[in-house]
Amino acid sequence: MLQKYFRLKEHGTTVKTEIMAGLVTFMTMAYIIMVNPALLSNEHGAGMDFSGVMAATCLASFFASLMMGLIARYPIALGPGMGLNAYFSFTICGKMGVPWQVALGIVFISGLVFTVLTLVKVRKMIVDAIPQGLKLATAAGIGLFIAFIGLQHAGIVLKDDATLVKLGDLSHTSTLVSLFGLGLTAVLIARKIRGAILWGLLSTGVLAILTGITEFKGVFGLPNFGTVMFKLDIFKAFSFEYITPIIVLLFFDMFDTIGTLVGVSQQSGLMKNGKLPMINRALLSDSVGTMAGAVAGTSTVTSYIESAAGVAEGGRTGLTSVTTGLLFLVAMFFTPLAQAFAMGSVTAPALIIVGCLMMTNLPKIKWDDLTEAIPAFLTVILMPLTFSIAHGLAIGFISYPIIKLVAGRSDEVHWLVYLLAGVFLLRYVFL
Repeated sequence: MLQKYFRLKEHGTTVKTEIMAGLVTFMTMAYIIMVNPALLSNEHGAGMDFSGVMAATCLASFFASLMMGLIARYPIALGPGMGLNAYFSFTICGKMGVPWQVALGIVFISGLVFTVLTLVKVRKMIVDAIPQGLKLATAAGIGLFIAFIGLQHAGIVLKDDATLVKLGDLSHTSTLVSLFGLGLTAVLIARKIRGAILWGLLSTGVLAILTGITEFKGVFGLPNFGTVMFKLDIFKAFSFEYITPIIVLLFFDMFDTIGTLVGVSQQSGLMKNGKLPMINRALLSDSVGTMAGAVAGTSTVTSYIESAAGVAEGGRTGLTSVTTGLLFLVAMFFTPLAQAFAMGSVTAPALIIVGCLMMTNLPKIKWDDLTEAIPAFLTVILMPLTFSIAHGLAIGFISYPIIKLVAGRSDEVHWLVYLLAGVFLLRYVFL
């Protein structure tokens, strides 16, 4: 049944490979189980109940990933988006003083707008209109972004007031554990060992526990459903004063999702002739997942770039994301165990290796054509440096038509790219 529904043979994969890939994706994004409730429960932000948000995070990730796997059949998992959760907690609730119940209503409305745009195929048009060079650059840019996150989590790269970044303390215990995991995973991949990233993750996690850098607090824990679930206030959120946060959530989620879908699909070979089959189903999974997340009690749900780790492990179908979703459901009852393996120094090696693997898209860009090369370069470099997929893709969209127009090659640009470039410019001016 699984072979037939997910067309495993057609994609050159097996049930075992897909399940292992789903486990790898889960482990690389399991940190959200702890980080998301930490941000949303902050007393200077939303001030929500920690345990309630933790349960909501698992439920929303389960539902959205399951929907992506069963309906769109893509190996892309979803969860509450980093950056979007900080905006929800510290800007909407903290600075604007919006009660978190109303803020959840704002998230729901933004998800509803996403859904309408998907059903009228506006989002599909945007994906299809993205030039091939920017699609390739998006995949490579996400690779750098993922690697940068991994290097930070490992303590190899640290912030510096004078130079922005600097080399970390390589003698620190947590950094040494990450370096061990990085070396082991690299060797396993080089020797073509099946499940290399997974074995690297598990080995690094065990070493982290043995060295005491992560605390093992047990295995089982009961979720708390009642404090935030069904507490959203949609009616109060329907107010003109909240139009700005709705638009901001709309833009960032839309282009984070588009960037992730394009990048991961390019890496996995799912993109056919520059287009994604069943793209509307994938986008619908994201938008409906956002509404479901708001009902459960968490901030905007989006597609996760960590899905690239599962793809690198061999995941090619929706069975990968179904596996990840089910693991999030199970994790609700095993949060102490998930916490032990979700710390940054454990997952960092996998993210760095995956970032390396995604660099294979760079040679396909037409570097000898500067009208293609410059927008592609800006897209690639700005994703990690602005710490945002959306910003990198936006600058690519703005620079591409401008350079083509100045070069006298405006007819090579889709009309929608001109329109989006104008929209992005207005966004940066007014928002």
